[in-house]
Amino acid sequence: MKFTHGYWFDREHTSIYNAVEVAEVTEPQPGQLRALCTTRHVSNRGDTLNRPTITLSISAASSGIISCSAWHFRGAKNTEPRFTLFPEAKDKNPDGNLSHEDSSNTSTISSGGIRAVLNKNPSAFRIAFESTEDGKTLTDVGFASLQHVIGPPNQGIPSPLEASTNIADPYYRAPASRSNKPYMSVSLGLEVGEYVYGLGERFGPFVKNGQEIDLWNEDAGTCTPYTYKNVPFYMTNRGYGIFFDHSDLLSYEIQNEKLAKVQVSIQGEEIRWFVIYGPTPKDILRRYTSLTGHPPLPPTWSFGLYLSTSFLTDYDEKTVNTQLDGMASRDIPVSVLHFDCFWMRAHAWTNFTFDPKFFPDPKAFLCRLHDRGVKVCVWINAYIAQDSEVFDEAARNNYLIRRQSDGSVWQSDIWQAGMGIVDFTNPAAREWYQRQLETLLDAGVDTFKTDFGERIPWEDVRFHNGMDPRAGHNYYSLLYNRAVYDAIARKRGPSQAAVFARAATAGGQTMPVHWGGDCESTWAGMAQTLRGGLSLGLCGFAFWSHDIGGFMSEGLTSETPAAAIYKRWLQFGLLSSHSRLHGSHTYRVPWLVDEEASAVLGRFARLKNMLMPYVYAQAVECCREGLPLLRAMLVEFPEDRVCQTLDQQYMFGDSLLVAPVFNAEGVCEYYVPAGTWIGLLDGKKRVGPAWVKETFDNFHLPLLLREDRALLVGTGDRPDYEWPARLTKVVVGSASGRGVIEAPVPSASELGQFCGCVRVSVALGDDKPSSFSVERDGQGEPPELLMLGESSHL
Repeated sequence: MKFTHGYWFDREHTSIYNAVEVAEVTEPQPGQLRALCTTRHVSNRGDTLNRPTITLSISAASSGIISCSAWHFRGAKNTEPRFTLFPEAKDKNPDGNLSHEDSSNTSTISSGGIRAVLNKNPSAFRIAFESTEDGKTLTDVGFASLQHVIGPPNQGIPSPLEASTNIADPYYRAPASRSNKPYMSVSLGLEVGEYVYGLGERFGPFVKNGQEIDLWNEDAGTCTPYTYKNVPFYMTNRGYGIFFDHSDLLSYEIQNEKLAKVQVSIQGEEIRWFVIYGPTPKDILRRYTSLTGHPPLPPTWSFGLYLSTSFLTDYDEKTVNTQLDGMASRDIPVSVLHFDCFWMRAHAWTNFTFDPKFFPDPKAFLCRLHDRGVKVCVWINAYIAQDSEVFDEAARNNYLIRRQSDGSVWQSDIWQAGMGIVDFTNPAAREWYQRQLETLLDAGVDTFKTDFGERIPWEDVRFHNGMDPRAGHNYYSLLYNRAVYDAIARKRGPSQAAVFARAATAGGQTMPVHWGGDCESTWAGMAQTLRGGLSLGLCGFAFWSHDIGGFMSEGLTSETPAAAIYKRWLQFGLLSSHSRLHGSHTYRVPWLVDEEASAVLGRFARLKNMLMPYVYAQAVECCREGLPLLRAMLVEFPEDRVCQTLDQQYMFGDSLLVAPVFNAEGVCEYYVPAGTWIGLLDGKKRVGPAWVKETFDNFHLPLLLREDRALLVGTGDRPDYEWPARLTKVVVGSASGRGVIEAPVPSASELGQFCGCVRVSVALGDDKPSSFSVERDGQGEPPELLMLGESSHL
């Protein structure tokens, strides 16, 4: 939120109190520094009167992580839900050291590679966060940068419906109180040339500089500034990240109000943040996910192709079988069949029951799908329609969110008529919801698409546990997805647990998988989708998907996606961690587009299955290290200034560069970092650093293997085949010199583990690689070596 109007003037009806100097420093406990900060210079005892103070706390949270908080009124009521921090106790291992330097009048807390230096000199308030390796300042909180503010009570909820006067609208806002509200604000310095990334799945510009962003989960599509997944974490290309420990609405002014700072504000009396040291993006993500949670491995079958019934289409068992038969006859492997909303009868979502009109014997039907080797995913949400068979039970037992004013069930006609919303803060409601899911799991459902979770009201709302409804708006996504994820894990085992979730915030990465939401079937929609995935990946989310072909046509018309867009999106979608065909008004089977689309889909679906030994090995590493499988170029090449702004290409794991094609002509201009890269699909060599412009047919795109990397390829008609036993090739593009290139072999029986390694030894002749040999430890014969070249490629 902006509190000023330029340098000289504050916003009307706003009072700003800046931390000016440190009056006193104490150590409440070992390793913790507490500073009482005055909001004016104290030259005599009278200056201590009639003026607020800001109390600052700094401590070492873990190696390389500094924890900070600042507050005005300590006794203010706070029912804000809190994120689970350091969920794995082993990660919380502070090695902090607190010291005081009399000559400079500073106090310092160090932790791993970072230290916070507090300047206690009169009228010189500053906290510098520095690298202990080279002493350079990473960022700082300086003059007019730590503030208590009394301002207008209209901090914006970024919703197009925020002015609604309909009390049944989830975006209804009661008339504002006339009294002003307290805010806390901190501004962190930016250096010249510093870029800001992250803040969740954001579909606008990848580099966030210049933007004003309010973190508030919205159901608004991917072609708007709003998003389903707001995460209060950003990192920069200066070697650090900042996590704000709040689920409430945080307002970010990124070089937007103060042009050399990231200003972050929150309504209330306290603000909490962590400074996370790198120095590389991988180091930052490793530490960030130790703080908020590592992603677990999704089941192996989930990496295959999902075929959706789509949203507004008609379908029954015959329709589904016809589509599966069509895919099989075209040699297109399908791993999961997804039933969207209308597997339940209209007006009754969510009632947890297959519509008997179209599915009279669902258990037998699902069994027949399993006999075809297909898993089953069904759509659900956290809303209970008034016409649902379970509504009365849920209302009677206080399983639904209530109104604060009269205690009645909070209901709305937005989405489903008279719907209520499950109150997951009530343990009994959570258990009730999970029992409904377990019935479906017993019937043969394997996983759930947890749609919605963003349209959560906050005005005139009472949660069972007293949670602040405004702070609970984003947090609700964690409660909802956790209930579903845990139900699957309890019934099927953790290795078989996965959801297909839309809403999220910090910590949501511990319940994979997530998808991007309602995207337009346009070239711009495809690019917006990629930017969303890249930004989310820089917030610790390892596994992410999107609607291949786009969910809706521009203007919400009912046309099938344009053939060119559909085919190029197929390539992008099958080179993502998870891959789903889904749409709104029309089926997304390829033969409705054209026959070449069927061939393109078959080609890339089979390619992904072939690459599964590599993909799964990368997935294991992503879970251990907090990395995204689809990752921004800067993650692998942080020192390359060009890579720091790229958002139309990505790395798929650490070894494959992917540049989707975003036009009907097939022209792709992309950047190749330093080294020799060989096309996996065409065998052509590209040498970087260089920009390359090429034209591709619909069966090709830039898919380049990195220098000195080996890629394991297997043979299987589904993603979860016995990778160690069915390795066919080890693929090498180029080698920079003598040495050994290794590729770990993921275990198919002990998921998350490796059962050996394939090694390619490189010999030199005349200072160039001249011969290669392959050996394998563990069980199995060494795979055939494929050296990529003009006449040798996949």
